[in-house]
Amino acid sequence: MLCLFVLAAAPAWSQQGTETVEPLTVVVGVDHAPPYRILESDRKTGLYLDMFEEMTSRLGWAVEYREAPFRRLQLMLQQGEIDMMLGLVRNGAREQWMEFVAPAFPPERRLFFYLDDANRVDRYQDLYGKTIGVLEGGSYFSRFDKDSELMRASAAHYENLMLMMQKGRVDVVIAPELVGLYTAKNLGIEARVSPFFVPGERSWIVVSGQSPAVRYADDIRAALKLIEREGIRENLVLKYLEQPLP
Repeated sequence: MLCLFVLAAAPAWSQQGTETVEPLTVVVGVDHAPPYRILESDRKTGLYLDMFEEMTSRLGWAVEYREAPFRRLQLMLQQGEIDMMLGLVRNGAREQWMEFVAPAFPPERRLFFYLDDANRVDRYQDLYGKTIGVLEGGSYFSRFDKDSELMRASAAHYENLMLMMQKGRVDVVIAPELVGLYTAKNLGIEARVSPFFVPGERSWIVVSGQSPAVRYADDIRAALKLIEREGIRENLVLKYLEQPLP
């Protein structure tokens, strides 16, 4: 899926420590998951996309987005139909067929959202006997992911999961902090946050093992360091963290 194109003049990134990078077009798989990835008819934005485009502008790369549900995107990445995804948590199963290139995105707590007091989660053991809404293809933390005794119900988007909770189809929704708070507020659902939570891990820019972009892993990391040094990464994180909580 990676395409080459020719630039008429030497781009600005050639003076920023990435002068060995070829000008490329990368196909990035995205799903609608505000505030990380906000997909609208006239624009695509969000914390992850804004950061990635700052990086690719310094590499002289063009970006094309391919939209699909999160689980489907992972299959597309595995099959080489797309070059990259943004914001995956690292785990052993995924490492077999994708390259974790750069831990570009900040860690976030995994929160358990609920509506009824009976579904509040004060400790891990409180999850047993509850139906937990999870994102299709999502990974949260090792014990949770591997626990076969938990009852789960999955959906393609966090919006669906919050609505399922509102209708009583799930008792609890597990979600990364920002996306969970953003989604509940946007839907007007007065979801509460359980006292029990799990510290987050950094999420990564990942590249398909079949993509030629794998050759440029060092350059992607160099571009990340550039936007960190310039303060752009911090400014973008603060921009999205400053959104008021529901």
